[in-house]
Amino acid sequence: MTDGIAPASINPSGYENYSSPQAVPDDAFGPPSLVDLSRYHQPGFEVGRPKWYVMLWWLVQAVVFPLTLHTAHGLRCALLRLFGAKIGKDVVIRPSARFTYPWKVEIGDYSWVGEDVTFYSLAPIRLGQHCVISQKSYLCTGSHDASDSRFALVTAPIVVENGAWVATDCFIAPGVRIGANALIGARSSVFKDMPAQQICMGSPCCPQKPREIISQGHVAR
Repeated sequence: MTDGIAPASINPSGYENYSSPQAVPDDAFGPPSLVDLSRYHQPGFEVGRPKWYVMLWWLVQAVVFPLTLHTAHGLRCALLRLFGAKIGKDVVIRPSARFTYPWKVEIGDYSWVGEDVTFYSLAPIRLGQHCVISQKSYLCTGSHDASDSRFALVTAPIVVENGAWVATDCFIAPGVRIGANALIGARSSVFKDMPAQQICMGSPCCPQKPREIISQGHVAR
């Protein structure tokens, strides 16, 4: 070679292998980025607490929460209340549940939050009474403006009404409201409001049929 650049070879996996970083051509990753993350901004967003307070909460969550007994729901609820969350009575919260900013969280009486559930609460997340958020579900109140070159942060609240059940490993997008007594099927991705007392599932999630609930021999439709 006369240009001083080592030739590309093909490795056994079939992908090109360049012998040095300098050998990667300028267009190896396609056209120039239209997004400039060095100018990232968060218009109108407020954490709501000073940085030291946020760091203290994250330390408590990282160290204390996982070390509490599996059934110590009262202790975990007390810690969340201490950091500003509104938690009702007899709420069940598992040790591996995560809350980004608990002062933006409200959970009604008798509701359950399962293992590895994440409340990404950049905006308020509100659960009514007798709600279930099953393991590994992700309630996400933050996204970004895809048309903004500065990748602006966009937030919107999430509301889960009384008696709703979000089954395992679901994604709930910013701005979504889940109707009372609705059931969101496992691994669904919810990007819009779901109606009350409907079984909803899929990606994107859609209503499928009414949820019949039997109480003392009577079926509620």
